[in-house]
Amino acid sequence: MNSNPRLRDQEGCALSTTSRPEHASREAELDARPSKGRGLTRTIAAYVALTKPRVMELLLVSTVPVMFLAAGGVPNLWLVAATVIGGAMSAGSAASFNMYLDRDIDKVMKRTKNRPLVTGEVSPREVLVFSWVLAVVQAVWLLAFTNLLTVFLSTFAIFFYVVIYTILLKRHTEQNIVWGGIAGCFPVLVGWAAVTNSLSWAPFVLFVLVFLWTPPHYWPLSMKYAGDYDATDVPMLGATRSGAQVGLQVVLYAWATVVCSLLLIPIAGMGLVYSACAVVFGAWFLYESHRMYAMSVRARTGAEQGSEARPMRVFHASITYLTLVFVAVAVDPLLPF
Repeated sequence: MNSNPRLRDQEGCALSTTSRPEHASREAELDARPSKGRGLTRTIAAYVALTKPRVMELLLVSTVPVMFLAAGGVPNLWLVAATVIGGAMSAGSAASFNMYLDRDIDKVMKRTKNRPLVTGEVSPREVLVFSWVLAVVQAVWLLAFTNLLTVFLSTFAIFFYVVIYTILLKRHTEQNIVWGGIAGCFPVLVGWAAVTNSLSWAPFVLFVLVFLWTPPHYWPLSMKYAGDYDATDVPMLGATRSGAQVGLQVVLYAWATVVCSLLLIPIAGMGLVYSACAVVFGAWFLYESHRMYAMSVRARTGAEQGSEARPMRVFHASITYLTLVFVAVAVDPLLPF
């Protein structure tokens, strides 16, 4: 038997070494007892942490620039604020549901062992209620200030991340992040729909761009934390395959990402600023991806000192690349060339 087995949630996602009654009893105790509070500030911080603010920031980085592109200039700033607030609640709801469902593996992984549900800052019941409240409020908010299409896209993103990725894919296939990453592509559609109440080819190109970017962004991170994923039996590609195999996949997806970014030029009529940024930053992203792959191949021969830092270089480069490309998406419509 695996020395670090997964504990089965009440939803039944994984194996457990304890009996169902015992596990259910512990869950009931957590729900019944007050959360370990240290005052209002600590409680607020715990609930904010449930929304995964760093992930949320990355999602919203893609929303605002697309609104500039959809408007062909500066969009209504109140509409931007309303969309960002609604999008933040949507992303926060999905993240909170994810923490509720993954609480058994979060307590095993070093990277996630300090999350508020694991430490007892909040109880499972409180997290579940918080998740549903955010999901409902974001829908009402976006319906009040945007349109029905935006509400549908934002709500469907929650469903996809929670049900398709977290429940159906994450623990069952090493390609989980590829298809699960679709949820992270929806902010570009949400931003476009909020401005135009419609969809067109331009936001779909950006949707595919984020979809292709997700694997070379996340797999390097999973390489660094391969031990964590092994301990939980989550079949993440970065943990189940060799560095060279993962590196090759990163290179292929990086190339596809950059090519997709160039497709936006003719489809959306992008100007010089975006075109230059897509080429220059794309070349840098490809360089970092190829560098990691080359080092992974050479590592097979022996000297591997410092190899742990190499995948994280691509991880951070991917964030910078996507941010700069979307900044260019926002700036380009404001310029006459």
